[in-house]
Amino acid sequence: MEMTLNSESKRSSVIPMAIVAGLFFILGFATWLNGSLMPYLKQILQLTPLQASLILFSFYIAVTFTALPSAWVIRKVGYKTGMAMGMGIMMIAGLLFIPAAKTQIFALFLFAQLVMGTGQTLLQTAVNPYVVRIGPEESAAARVSVMGILNKGAGVIAPLVFTALILDSFKDRVGMELTQAQIDEMANGLVFPYLGMAIFIGVLALLVKKSPLPELENEDEQEQGTKGHTREALSHPNLALGVVALFFYVAVEVIAGDTIGTFALSLGVENYGVMTSYTMICMVIGYSLGILTIPRFISQPKALMISAILGLLLTLGILFGDNESYAIANALLVPFGGAMLPDTLLMIAFLGLANAIVWPAVWPLALSGMGKLTSTGSALLVMGIAGGAFGPLFWGLTSSATSLGQQGGYMVMLPCYLFILFYAVKGYKMRSWK
Repeated sequence: MEMTLNSESKRSSVIPMAIVAGLFFILGFATWLNGSLMPYLKQILQLTPLQASLILFSFYIAVTFTALPSAWVIRKVGYKTGMAMGMGIMMIAGLLFIPAAKTQIFALFLFAQLVMGTGQTLLQTAVNPYVVRIGPEESAAARVSVMGILNKGAGVIAPLVFTALILDSFKDRVGMELTQAQIDEMANGLVFPYLGMAIFIGVLALLVKKSPLPELENEDEQEQGTKGHTREALSHPNLALGVVALFFYVAVEVIAGDTIGTFALSLGVENYGVMTSYTMICMVIGYSLGILTIPRFISQPKALMISAILGLLLTLGILFGDNESYAIANALLVPFGGAMLPDTLLMIAFLGLANAIVWPAVWPLALSGMGKLTSTGSALLVMGIAGGAFGPLFWGLTSSATSLGQQGGYMVMLPCYLFILFYAVKGYKMRSWK
């Protein structure tokens, strides 16, 4: 029997969805802080592009090790307790940034990021099935799009808050060689924001635990053990290929959202800390289009196909674009009082538009027909978030290996979008490996 909501949630899904919406906002805020944190730490600790990419790697690699254990934890303690536990771990991670900032030890920042990724994984594994299962499967992409707007809306706000609280007083130091006193001052600026975030998330964890959020029930699910569930789930090609598609999607999403600030810093852009907001604004627009058009005017697979093609075209534009050209800014931003930014930076931001529909389209297509294996399938799909670890890492490696530098690093996105295109055209239809 497929996963169903209990009788209380059947009567009303408004309260559960409101709670879940708040959790998606928290996930987005904590996640997209990385877009500002990465160039900030690069400047403080004098990191190479490859070292800076480890900040994202340590955050997203946690998914690889904790997604399946998270599914086991949720089966043991329930979805609501799992959400609260995930937020508790995120609170601990926020507190770990305090000794990291005080000592300026890079390894401590990486460990704090690893713990934050672990908490996020548990929360993601618990919260995503609600959105997929609370209504009809054919409109799941629209519901996930609503959650995505909140998630990416938080991604718009997080860099602005980071800049207002931390970066504004240090704008004049872009490209400068910093003294130790200046480095100490910038590092200490992280303490109170992360302390405040930790306290806020901790309070929310308690509220979620005490909330009327109903449990998702696995009524007929047998206790096969994690390996048995995983093996059976991966026998469904649409699920297995969906995991790979999400791996590549998160790789390009994180590259577009979290490396744009570092690339802007290399071009001497003063407000590099808010660059992630541009990408997130484009993602919010994309999610909004998804809500308006799916499935009323366009199917989930077709929307996924269009997203992949747009991603390929924008990637080629970034690779062969001119960092001295401002044609897009002149046409779109300057007439409305926007910033003057190079075309290549704006095309990276526009990748948010291409990426927006991928996550909400792949989830329902991959979980279609999974029934009692939905929780394990969800955990495997969450494992796809590990792409956020390897995408920026390969971007950093490629940046160091090509004559184009960081601009050339964006070529790693081409095979990612090609696989997403394959999944949109054929992969999601496969019901057997034969």
